[in-house]
Amino acid sequence: MRKNWKKFILFSFIFACLTMALGPFAIPVPELDGLVAEQAFIEADSKFIEINTVNVHYKEAGLGKRTFILLHPFGGSAFSWREVMDDFAEMGRVIAYDRPAFGLTERPMPEDWDENPYGMQANIELLRSLLDEFGVEEAVLVGNSAGGGLAVAFALEYPERVEALILIDPGVGGGRGPQFPAWALPVMWTPQMRHLGPLLMRDYQERLPRTIEREWYDGNKLTDEIQQEYLKLLQIQNWDRAFYELNFAPAYPELRPLLPNLTVPTFIIAGQEDRLIRSWHFETVASEIPGAQLTLIPQCGHVPQEECPLEFMEAVNLYLMEVQQ
Repeated sequence: MRKNWKKFILFSFIFACLTMALGPFAIPVPELDGLVAEQAFIEADSKFIEINTVNVHYKEAGLGKRTFILLHPFGGSAFSWREVMDDFAEMGRVIAYDRPAFGLTERPMPEDWDENPYGMQANIELLRSLLDEFGVEEAVLVGNSAGGGLAVAFALEYPERVEALILIDPGVGGGRGPQFPAWALPVMWTPQMRHLGPLLMRDYQERLPRTIEREWYDGNKLTDEIQQEYLKLLQIQNWDRAFYELNFAPAYPELRPLLPNLTVPTFIIAGQEDRLIRSWHFETVASEIPGAQLTLIPQCGHVPQEECPLEFMEAVNLYLMEVQQ
């Protein structure tokens, strides 16, 4: 009798292991209809450069000794800077590029890379390599939301490459999106979960339009044309797989406790009516960064460079004049 129970437990254990190992592969993950390659949306001023084996899309304007690197928010792209690109170009060279998982930059899959190119550390090294490729020793990093988080992380690791930080409604939490416990990440990296990953990400088809709307204080300024331009992201092949790799990329230290270690001039500019990150948070963050300055733009939301470009550039120009003195 005891032997039968042992066999039953053993067979049950084997069955459970096989179910967990093979079961996920039995769930169909159909490709979304109507998706196209990134190249379908190339514009006349689009340029590409291979950085760390990733084909990166960027736009460039202006000349001069000072270089501005524009780092877009989550869900954004070089398009996020259309209202102020020319203004920055009047002050020097300006480069806006799409980070992996966004815009027209390549979306490499796990079988194509040795290390995850979507994580914070990979993005820091991509930015460093980009500066090297363009021969830029030192740059002003201009980062909006998640792009501000990348700017801060880069300045902490390579302060000698940063002239100043201009942080626009910056997200300075951890290096990942959702804060999953570190012990769970190896599970999410298994072939089984990577197979199911796209299904987990497809709710962005509903979430992203709502997020875009919340980024703007004055909804009348968010035209259908602007919104549709952002939603092109959901029409590009492998966007859901890339989002999965981005969400479960290797963890990076929380940035908030490291803010007092920043040694570069820092200017925070934010919309006073930001509905994604409240203005009091920016006041607190500014107090934690040595010497940081803060400007809040009234009646403006999470993307002031788009919603309030005139007020935004006026504040940026005033700050840069102070830095030069």
